[in-house]
Amino acid sequence: MDIQQPLSLLGGLTPAQFMRRHWQKKPLLVRQAIPRFAPPVMRAGLFALAAQEGVESRLVQQVKDVWKLRHGPFSRRALPALHQPDWTLLVQGVDLHNDQVHALMQQFRFVPEARLDDLMISYASHGGGVGPHFDSYDVFLLQAHGRRRWRIGRQKDLSLRDDIPLKVLAQFEPEEEFVLEPGDMLYLPPRYAHDGVAEGECMTYSIGFRAPARAELAQELLVRVAEDAGEDEAQVLYRDAGQAAVEQPAAIPERLHDFAREALQRAMSEPLVLERALGEYLTEPKPSVWFEPNGAGVMLEGVALDRRTRMMYDAHHVFINGESYRAAGRDATLMRRLADERRLPGRDLARASDDALELLSAWCDAGWAHPRTDPQEAP
Repeated sequence: MDIQQPLSLLGGLTPAQFMRRHWQKKPLLVRQAIPRFAPPVMRAGLFALAAQEGVESRLVQQVKDVWKLRHGPFSRRALPALHQPDWTLLVQGVDLHNDQVHALMQQFRFVPEARLDDLMISYASHGGGVGPHFDSYDVFLLQAHGRRRWRIGRQKDLSLRDDIPLKVLAQFEPEEEFVLEPGDMLYLPPRYAHDGVAEGECMTYSIGFRAPARAELAQELLVRVAEDAGEDEAQVLYRDAGQAAVEQPAAIPERLHDFAREALQRAMSEPLVLERALGEYLTEPKPSVWFEPNGAGVMLEGVALDRRTRMMYDAHHVFINGESYRAAGRDATLMRRLADERRLPGRDLARASDDALELLSAWCDAGWAHPRTDPQEAP
């Protein structure tokens, strides 16, 4: 992606300008970010997804001032009537189930892949919404169908109501108000309060970003680093041949503190162990994702990643779906291009080593990637 090219998606800003001026700083309203936008998933398709096992969905209803929250899957009969006001169906991770939605999300890859999370679709009857709230992550709110009125504000009081099953702000103080129509988009940085209410039937596509908490990340990395420790380290047991008799048996020995500290230091001292653990964590598929193995076939016109595949790289590794591979030289360049562009044409594969081709074939066989037999075929 040319990050110096102005985009209608960003209101004429280049990706570089948007990231410098707005990302994690201030909102941006873009009228007709996608002109004549034709949503790839409409009401019937969304309802069908919400009925499936393995698809995360929620139903939010408001009756007077009483909020209700239910989790799917939902049969069509379990959803309220279309003419009933004040209800919202939210379906998470639609990009995992629809190629066109996945392609739409790729337009936002001027943000690092490590931060891009998923695309959620919300369907609302007239008056539907989820109440005034804030997110801990960045979000682009793309209006797909109908109209939604948004009120937003820099909220100082982040206290929540404790009488409802939703994270709704107790004292919402809006500062601006917009009505979005199909193709309009609103970007909001983290912790920017917002409240969207449907004006008639409407659908909103929300492109969300992952922001792991420091404690969560530390826990995940420590587990992975420990699992990566060599067998020799697993055989080293604590020994205290010089331990004297104690009068205070509940006191933890300082020597055991030293042993624990050394265990962590030795685990972290392994070359690239932290980098490897981070890359594997960032590319781990979501729990609801599974791949269907298939015959690799012949990669006549190239190879394309499956829409559910997460692939990234650093200076020394290539990561794909929670696995890591050391990469260098021409093959590393090839794999990095695949991660960036999510496809490789046949002319690039012609320059790949036998090892790289064998690896790509194994990924195709596992369903992580697919051979492209048609040069115009989309991934």
